[in-house]
Amino acid sequence: MSVASASAPASGATSIQREDGVLTVRVTDPATMPSLLGHADEHLRVVEGAFSARIHARGNEFRIVDGPVADSDLDQVARVIDELAELVARGQVLDRRLVEQTIRIVRDGVPGRAADVLGEHLVTHRGRTIRPKTVGQRRYLDAIAQNTVTFGIGPAGTGKTYLAMGAAVRALRSREVNRLILTRPAVEAGERLGFLPGTLHEKIDPYLKPLWDALQDMMDATELVDQVERGIIEVAPLAYMRGRTLNDAFIVLDEAQNTTPEQMKMFLTRIGFNARAVVTGDVSQTDLPQGKRSGLVVAREILRDIEGVAFSEFDAADVVRHPIVQRIVEAYDRHAAQSTPALPASPTSSASQGA
Repeated sequence: MSVASASAPASGATSIQREDGVLTVRVTDPATMPSLLGHADEHLRVVEGAFSARIHARGNEFRIVDGPVADSDLDQVARVIDELAELVARGQVLDRRLVEQTIRIVRDGVPGRAADVLGEHLVTHRGRTIRPKTVGQRRYLDAIAQNTVTFGIGPAGTGKTYLAMGAAVRALRSREVNRLILTRPAVEAGERLGFLPGTLHEKIDPYLKPLWDALQDMMDATELVDQVERGIIEVAPLAYMRGRTLNDAFIVLDEAQNTTPEQMKMFLTRIGFNARAVVTGDVSQTDLPQGKRSGLVVAREILRDIEGVAFSEFDAADVVRHPIVQRIVEAYDRHAAQSTPALPASPTSSASQGA
């Protein structure tokens, strides 16, 4: 009878042993078992389904049975359980999404521990902690920290704007910058501003409300009002950025798919010294007039290889809203792929490939 440690790392949250083709993961703190199992063993079923593994839980142990899966898969199952135990030990509340993202991290061989990838906290407010929930979100935050300009591009529900706002508030509180500038283009979705009642400010306010909502999630009302009155936080339409130089600022441009190429260039050339900018948008939801190219699409084509500029692309796997949103995004992606006609190969290109 041989006993050997598996290749999965032991963090202190678990210990892992192999014996006669069975991996045993022993959880250090038995009190964490209900969280690891989930309601009606839901988390356990997610792991089993992902790896076609047979996992038996008893007491504070998980026994992973060697059978229809290879040894390497067993090791990955053991590591997933170890990573989940570490997340719980660090105070994370497990849900199905977090379990699925941990599986993705292990399967994709993402460097570092899942608890490090998914455990970074941006802002804590009223006992609620804002942190990345997917690998794509963590890479996005890393890009923001390491670059002057970061573009977050992807479908609705991937946290592009919310995480950018969290990074902005953290930068302000840690005094990395002196002010926050939050802006959006005031482009109507099928409804003309001129036909809406009220003054110009009253017409524009609905476009800026999502930014105010995010700020209110991250700051106390008194703090927010004080910062706005002192000019430390500014929320304004994109048109108000023209002619300015924004030094010592964290700038977030939201809904950038609704900028024109000229507006995007104007915005990007506002960036001053010790400033950081995050540009977010969903190129599949443009409200510009037909035939007008999106400034976000043009910027992606032009700035791909510029030092200090990063592009973080999100997909359906990064959607953190209701699961149906992820399914909707995937369905639209499939439809778009099927609707795009394949270009016929020209005789010249065929000859080139043959050569």
